[in-house]
Amino acid sequence: MQNYQPNYDQAPYVPKPDNNLVMAIICTACCCLPAGIYAIVRANDVNSLHAMGKYAEAQKAANDAKKWSLIGMAASAVIGVLYGIFYLVVILIAANS
Repeated sequence: MQNYQPNYDQAPYVPKPDNNLVMAIICTACCCLPAGIYAIVRANDVNSLHAMGKYAEAQKAANDAKKWSLIGMAASAVIGVLYGIFYLVVILIAANS
């Protein structure tokens, strides 16, 4: 009777998802600090989770990093537009008085 030894070298290769670290850093540096920091933390989790074989968690971390980077950029754009409108209103009020 032979002992069955599984061959772990033949495991299917699961590609590492893009961790979106560059987008998270740009969001942190240019846009929204709190959302960007969280995105950086989640982007850093992608590599370690993938190395541990937690492929679903690694993909979720990559998706979270992208989501929070986009949320930070969108929030920054909305605040920028609102600031521009406020600045324009103040200039118009000052010019009319």
